Amino acid sequence: MARPELLEQIYTIVDQIPAGRVTTYGRIAAMTEGATPRMVGSAMRHLPDGHELPWHRVIAASLKLADHGGATRQHQKLRDEGVMFDANGRVPRHLVWPDEP
Repeated sequence: MARPELLEQIYTIVDQIPAGRVTTYGRIAAMTEGATPRMVGSAMRHLPDGHELPWHRVIAASLKLADHGGATRQHQKLRDEGVMFDANGRVPRHLVWPDEP
């Protein structure tokens, strides 16, 4: 598990992802001071009970949902926010946050 200060950075970034947008484990890691994509994934898997973070907006670099126990719920939560998926199950690149310069 990541150090507490990295967890705080990860959670702060995840909390900023706007509804209807997604970001990747790698993009979040790049915005921290030393987290790896794997650490971000672990942080999402171990969120404390009662949190209100939009964990469902964090996806794999392939822009597909990771294969995990909450994938069906994640897919539904994203669809409820207006996120669409292509025929291959990928989120369109224009929905990735933050926008590339």
